[in-house]
Amino acid sequence: MDFDEFDEQPAVWGVASPREGGADLGLVRETLKKEQVITDILAYQEGLRAMLAKVQSVQKEVDKLVSGNETLQMYIDNLTVQMAKRR
Repeated sequence: MDFDEFDEQPAVWGVASPREGGADLGLVRETLKKEQVITDILAYQEGLRAMLAKVQSVQKEVDKLVSGNETLQMYIDNLTVQMAKRR
């Protein structure tokens, strides 16, 4: 196998500098900022989803307690009426 046809240029590893590629450094920074904002928004959305799930869970518990309190209040009212009738 003959490797003479390949140019012996040093391999360049990593990311080329934006100035080397002719790209505008400001554009790269703006893009990175936008990506960070999008990442933050997605994280906040996930946090809000978790909070919403917790609120819904707590609301179900509150509804159960309210229902139980209403039942107890009816029981107390009935007992009060029965006690009043006995006197």
